[in-house]
Amino acid sequence: MANSLEALDHIVINFNAAAVNTLNIALALIMFGVALGIKVADFKNLTRTPRPLLAGIISQFIGLPALTFLLVLIIRPTPTVALGMILVAACPGGNISNFMSALAKGNAALSVTLTAFATSAAVIMTPLNFAFWGRLYINFYEKADADALLRPLQIDTFQVFQTVFILLGIPLVLGLLFAYYFPLTTKKIVRPIRIASILIFMGIVIGAFAANWEHFTNVIHLIFLIVLVHNGLALFTGFSIASAFRVSRPNRRAITIETGIQNSGLALALMFNPKIFPPDLALGGMTIIAAWWGIWHIISGLTIAGLLAKKPIKDVLVPGFRSIFKPSTFKFW
Repeated sequence: MANSLEALDHIVINFNAAAVNTLNIALALIMFGVALGIKVADFKNLTRTPRPLLAGIISQFIGLPALTFLLVLIIRPTPTVALGMILVAACPGGNISNFMSALAKGNAALSVTLTAFATSAAVIMTPLNFAFWGRLYINFYEKADADALLRPLQIDTFQVFQTVFILLGIPLVLGLLFAYYFPLTTKKIVRPIRIASILIFMGIVIGAFAANWEHFTNVIHLIFLIVLVHNGLALFTGFSIASAFRVSRPNRRAITIETGIQNSGLALALMFNPKIFPPDLALGGMTIIAAWWGIWHIISGLTIAGLLAKKPIKDVLVPGFRSIFKPSTFKFW
């Protein structure tokens, strides 16, 4: 497999600035729609019962990077593909996870809180996780050519918080205020906004395929299974850790999706930063993994969320998101 994957290093992904701006607008619209269904009291309840929040943090920043490291040891891809997988796993959850959690009847407030916390913590945790697990991978295999790829990650702190503020903070506050002052109108527009969000993202997915169609058709057989397994592992990590913490089903769904939807856009931004990875390095393996992750996790996330939306929530909840646990607590979803 490693010999075949070496061809990925010579691929140059086509990214359009206009497409990035469209994606940011779509994410802001999604956050606004999600916020319409959240009450301020939901966040107060999370502070009273921090266990779901702790489970989500452990799942994202400890569980997923560790299991990703074990996965690369098993499948033994090329160094660039392996480090690309580790970098994606080191990134925080993607903003679209909030919409998917709401669609799946998960705890949207928990998902939003996890996204905000994870994105802010990424300033420290993304470089730390990538450096630790990346170095461990290199030392394990003693690959000199991979060592050049492991450079100190420098995340622009202002840019990270600016991203949270624009894509998460502003739409969230506007959505909460709109729902508070216009409750009747909110009931009428929640569904149309969510449908519009799905259509916009489907358009982005189609656009991404069209812009890089030749690349994907040439290498999809090399990366499809890798990303499929890696994404499945991420979802399994969230579900397993949430189950171990014995949180309610809405919380378990939110943590599962939050862990399975990674901010691969951040990974790509780091990969294309010349101060981190000089242009003369062959990074095709890293970029194609992150790029396909960005497409696939939308498809898998929407599919899983759609299936979960049809399954009723049977947990009996009392104030503070506490569950009355029964022997059926660990039944799937």
